[in-house]
Amino acid sequence: MRGVVLNGPGDVAVVDRDDPRIIEPTDAIIKVTAACVCGSDLWPYRGVEKTEGVAPMGHEYVGVVEQTGPDVKDIGVGDFVVGSFFASDDTCEICRSGYQSRCVHAEPMGAIGTQAQYARIPLADGTLVATSGMPDPDLIPSLLAASDVLGTGWFAADAAQAGPGRIVAVVGDGAVGLLGVLAARQLGAERIIAFSRHADRQRLAREFGATDIIAERGDEGVARLKDLTGGLGAHSAIEAVGTQESMMQAIRATRPGGYVGYVGVSHDVRLPGGELFFAAVHLHGGPAPVRRFLPELIELILTRRIDPGRVFDLSLPLEDAAEAYRAMDERRAVKALLRPWPEEAPGAGVRGS
Repeated sequence: MRGVVLNGPGDVAVVDRDDPRIIEPTDAIIKVTAACVCGSDLWPYRGVEKTEGVAPMGHEYVGVVEQTGPDVKDIGVGDFVVGSFFASDDTCEICRSGYQSRCVHAEPMGAIGTQAQYARIPLADGTLVATSGMPDPDLIPSLLAASDVLGTGWFAADAAQAGPGRIVAVVGDGAVGLLGVLAARQLGAERIIAFSRHADRQRLAREFGATDIIAERGDEGVARLKDLTGGLGAHSAIEAVGTQESMMQAIRATRPGGYVGYVGVSHDVRLPGGELFFAAVHLHGGPAPVRRFLPELIELILTRRIDPGRVFDLSLPLEDAAEAYRAMDERRAVKALLRPWPEEAPGAGVRGS
């Protein structure tokens, strides 16, 4: 099969990889209908996050089940499935408390690499959610978004206690931040203030439900937000970047007693204890337990109540993965969808498709 690998910083290639096979009796093999590049994939691409040797890439995926191990009972051959970026059994005590990304048997899908024509899915019954029948082709991008960025944005909004009567600040205008806006709106937030300096992302943020846009960042952006909130700050903040600046911006934008939902993959973030102590905010986040939200999100997508697939503004064949990475790295694209099979075009209508 063909699959994407990272040879080193800035060096993405599509190569022949071994076809996946059933290793554990709880595995499934899927034919990948659509995959994509995640903002977190850019950390190793830029050399910020180190990798050892040649690394398979990708952890977001939807597809059709081709084979199952003998212990797989709930997922069948021919099912169209959406899965999380962490494999989980969905039965352990941690999973039952709603934190499947920290399952005692969790396996990161990024180690397997789903930017490929086929993928092995460990713990298939716990990881995958099947749709009822084959979805309409135009819904594929939205279902793909549910595999990570929608579920991550939703978890951030949930962790930040976004809801009726609340003012929500969103730090980060990538796909996760934009879908955090969508999630906050769906959860009933009264006002959503998105930080963004890019006109195309500002426009999409407003279409997803942002009521205000702040172009300034850092302390200047916080000051602007305080001006908009009577000097108090937001009730809730979503942090969707993972840098020192973005985390402090989210904390400082939140009023005392408020909540920060942080889901940006942390890189060298250090919290000053004194400031955190007197901020009097709640912090909750980490790797999103996407599997917790998948049934609800899939239903919202299939009934066309939400359209998160609009974050994909570039669609390319799998063979053009290097360009997908370049476009996202250079901020020419919010999020790039990859089509593993030439005859399938799940991104119909997406720029570049």
